[in-house]
Amino acid sequence: MNTFDYSSLLPVLPGQSLDWLQQFRAEAMGQYVAVGLPSNRDEDWRYTAIAAIEKKGFIPILSVIDSIDADRLAPYRLSNAWSVVLVDGHFSADLSVLEGLPAEAQVMSMATALQSHAELLAAYLGQAVNSFEHGFIAFNNACFSDGVFINIPAHLVLSQPLQCIHVSTTEASFSATRNVVMLGEHASLQFVETFVGFDASYLSVDVSEVFLAENAQLTSYKVQIESEKAYHFGGTYIKQADNARFSHHNFALGGLLARSDVHTDLQQAAECELNGLSLGNRRQHIDNHTRINHSKPYGMSRQVYKGVFDDRARGVFQGRVVVAENAQKTDSAMNNRNLLLSADAEADSKPQLEIYADDVKCSHGVTVGQLNEQSVFYLQSRGIDAESARNMLTFAFANEMLDKIQLKNLRDLVLAQLLQRFPQQGVDSGWL
Repeated sequence: MNTFDYSSLLPVLPGQSLDWLQQFRAEAMGQYVAVGLPSNRDEDWRYTAIAAIEKKGFIPILSVIDSIDADRLAPYRLSNAWSVVLVDGHFSADLSVLEGLPAEAQVMSMATALQSHAELLAAYLGQAVNSFEHGFIAFNNACFSDGVFINIPAHLVLSQPLQCIHVSTTEASFSATRNVVMLGEHASLQFVETFVGFDASYLSVDVSEVFLAENAQLTSYKVQIESEKAYHFGGTYIKQADNARFSHHNFALGGLLARSDVHTDLQQAAECELNGLSLGNRRQHIDNHTRINHSKPYGMSRQVYKGVFDDRARGVFQGRVVVAENAQKTDSAMNNRNLLLSADAEADSKPQLEIYADDVKCSHGVTVGQLNEQSVFYLQSRGIDAESARNMLTFAFANEMLDKIQLKNLRDLVLAQLLQRFPQQGVDSGWL
């Protein structure tokens, strides 16, 4: 990371004619040079060491590479959905499918949006998150090569989901992508981000800024199926106006080291639902970090994150809810449950509640443990062998999170990935 030549990257980044963007990038790079990537001396990163990323010396892809074979994307592409495909951080028109989008819906690559909607982006880029959050944000601000821009006007409800597929193909490379999602009043969207990678060691850094107007509704899914040798950081940062509703479902399945942040700010009577499922085996390290700021009264938030870890895998969950002094009548609940399938697996959980109001309903719960031996014995008493019993209980534990997926074809995709990663003896996929 420290070895790449930013001076050679900067001239090929989009928005060269925009003075405000050049200043934005310069300030971000200055911040990145000053603080570097996070370390476990930072409280929010104390369980996740990223020294390996520093040593790898990942380099950027300076130009659009030849498009990959569409057949390789078929297992990850949703039917009955529009799609934007980014290959190694660059938009691929050949692989994207946007025909049939309503004319008033604006969906395009970030590079194109910086040409056609520069004034609008100048007002929003960096407003949901800034480079002082941590080094990965500063790095993304300075280096993003492309991304997706989505602007859904007031009262428009899209008839089918929009999928953004991030594909990484190149050994020892990094990609930095930036997304801006805007929904007008009473607009509604189902948005799916899918991160896939072929057999290579690489770094993907993706940041999304989301702005929801009054009564807007966004249902967002993130499915991370990176290469077993990959490093991933993904951050989603949301501003919710009064009565806006946001739900996010995060499925962290791949990567050697993967970190996902979801931070949202709620105005009056806004609602937020965050769900997550992490599956780790071998030496995977999967970190989920959430922060919900209730700044006005009558807000509601719910969080349910589950983790299943085998071999020497490690899972981390840090959830923080902040209730401001005037955010009376806030209703918030956080639940983190972890299942360890091996004596060498580890799960670290750190729930935090900061409550400055006196008329609220807030709670959190955490469990870390192994399978209930009484449940295993019960299934054995019904003629099921011990290994099959454990597999059935493991899948039952994870299946609760799959049930929250409203899109059947996406649920089938996640289920197929789950079945690949854990033993299937005694498990019939038809049950799940």
